[in-house]
Amino acid sequence: MTPSTKSEPRRVALYARVSTNGHAKPDGQTTQTQLHDLRRYCEYKRWRVVGEYVDQGVSGAKTSRPALDRLMADAAQKKFDVVLIWRFDRFGRSTLHLLNCLETFKKLGIDFASTTEQIDTSTANGELFFTISAAFAKYERAVTAERIKAKLRYIKETEGRVPGPKRRVAISADEVKRRRAGGESLRAIARSLGCSAMLLSTRLKKANA
Repeated sequence: MTPSTKSEPRRVALYARVSTNGHAKPDGQTTQTQLHDLRRYCEYKRWRVVGEYVDQGVSGAKTSRPALDRLMADAAQKKFDVVLIWRFDRFGRSTLHLLNCLETFKKLGIDFASTTEQIDTSTANGELFFTISAAFAKYERAVTAERIKAKLRYIKETEGRVPGPKRRVAISADEVKRRRAGGESLRAIARSLGCSAMLLSTRLKKANA
């Protein structure tokens, strides 16, 4: 990935975050501490800072944060070439969220760098890191989807229902009985109502209980 113009310095967006108000932390960590290191790093690399995005007192567990949301919106408009952070956990505590953002940046042609971990996706080592991270992200999404399918399958087999919003069917149990007495199958009645035969069967069982 390269900046839009070779003669111009790379445009960089700095992102900093602390979960508390940043005062009197045992390790002295504040957003200003992070920004100081990030600015010095940019001076060394001769990068041009075009934006500083700071989330103060916001948990890293939240994937939606005011400054981060603005950064992602500006990334979509390609207002910078690199996103620079102090450490991965400043960007977020969710590995999957971080990897999803990395994929978004890559699609936009934006590099991602961390000064503490010394990762820069514009380098060969950084590109390797991204490739491995993307593979893990894909794997994590596949595992999550499989867990959801397994849960739905278990509920369906053990409870005889499919989880989801309850459908309102404008027909009474007596009406279902009458139509069945007239020769219609439960499946045919359900199809005409746009619902499942299982739903009608459950309604009949409750009516007879």
